[in-house]
Amino acid sequence: MIVAFSVAPSGTGRADGSVADAVAAAVRVVRDSGLPHRTSSMFTELEGEWDEVMEVVKRATAAVEPFGTRVSLVLKADIRPGYQGELDAKVDRLERALGAGDAADARR
Repeated sequence: MIVAFSVAPSGTGRADGSVADAVAAAVRVVRDSGLPHRTSSMFTELEGEWDEVMEVVKRATAAVEPFGTRVSLVLKADIRPGYQGELDAKVDRLERALGAGDAADARR
C-alpha cells in the first residue's frame, strides 16, 4: 500500500507559525523506517505493508506531539494487494501517458 500523509502541530506558540521543526521530526521517523518514501512540500508518501506503514505513521505523529498542544493528521491510502514498487511505477505510468498524449496532440 501507499499512504500519503501530512502531520503538523497546532498551538505551537511560534509567532511565525512555522512547523518546520515538527515536520522534520516526523520525516526523520519516516526516513529511519527504511521503507520507500518521498516527501514533497505538502505530503510524505510511504510504501509498504499495512501494519508497517501504519506503525510509521503512528510514530511520526507521536514525534510531532511535543511541538504543540494538538496534532493534525491527514491521511490518504492506496491499498492494492500484491503490488510493490508503486511509489515510482504510478508516476512512470503517468509520464508515459503524458508522452503518448503529446504524440496524439502532435498528430492533430
